[in-house]
Amino acid sequence: MIASWWQQLALVMAGGAVGAAGRFLLSGWLLRHEGNALPWGTLAANLIGALLAGFLVVWLEARGPSALYWRALLIVGLLGGLTTFSALMIETLLLSRSARLLDLGGYLAATLLGGFALVWLGARIAYWLRGPIEWP
Repeated sequence: MIASWWQQLALVMAGGAVGAAGRFLLSGWLLRHEGNALPWGTLAANLIGALLAGFLVVWLEARGPSALYWRALLIVGLLGGLTTFSALMIETLLLSRSARLLDLGGYLAATLLGGFALVWLGARIAYWLRGPIEWP
């Protein structure tokens, strides 16, 4: 059991490093192409993460013991590193301090509503691709 815990921790750390690097690269690319009117990188990372989270949660259901390791790598690690609530909150604070309340409202709405819509869509796609589960 201890070996399993250490293996999962290593997978979470590896996935987290890749996810954080992905967020860094995505944010930099969007900053260069879209400017800094809104924190587009965090928004994009959170929305992409929501879609992938919805898909992976369903896709990994009933996959047996290996699902534990895939969840550690992909959901906790990769998506945990890619998406970030702390950056969202800091950027929300900065928008509120700049008196851009319409931008702030739009950004929060896009993040929360878009995130929910995409996590739902990801789950629907996974159910469609996976088909019914045969229970033993």
